[in-house]
Order: sequence, then structure tokens, then C-alpha cells
Amino acid sequence: MVEATPKKTRRHPRVKSPRGLFVAWETGSKRSVSRLETLSLGGVFIHTPEPPPIGSTLNILLDMQNGDVRARAIVRRVAPSKGMGIEFISMTPEDRARLNKQLQQLMRT
Repeated sequence: MVEATPKKTRRHPRVKSPRGLFVAWETGSKRSVSRLETLSLGGVFIHTPEPPPIGSTLNILLDMQNGDVRARAIVRRVAPSKGMGIEFISMTPEDRARLNKQLQQLMRT
């Protein structure tokens, strides 16, 4: 008997980050600025050679064309020496609206 494994589906579509988009992030006493690979309303993938461990919470700042987006996030996936996938866990409605507007613009290009 073969058991079917459920398909992993994302709640939000990912968009490849435009060249030159960076994120400032901090966890504990560590602060860094890193390049983004992908972004969505649910989270982002951040390039960093030394990502914090899974479960770490981060404060992030995205400098978007429509204004800054601030959020709290949690590290959900780590690719050693490459980066981390983070999930947004807290964001103001205004920040979410700015992020959504930016994503809509990126999806059209």
C-alpha cells in the first residue's frame, strides 16, 4: 500500500526579488544587512552566510519603493552557508499594505 503524502502548498505566491533589494535584520545582539532572493506576503528568503538557528525570532526592515516595511519574523528554514527562509509573524496593516503593493508591482513586470 502506498500512502499519499500531502502536497506542500504556499499560502502566498513567491516573487523573485529585484536586483539590489536588501533587508536589515536583527536577532538578539546580531545585526546584519543581507540580500533578498524571494519575497511574499508570508515571508522572505534572505542570503546570509551564517543564518541564525531555526526558531529564532527576527526584527526586519525592508526598504521598498513604496516605503519601509517593518515586521517580526521567525526562521523556518536554514540552508547552511546560503541563507534562511523566514515567516512573518507580526506586521502592522500599513506595512502589510506597502508590501502587498510592492508585490503586485513586481508580479506585473
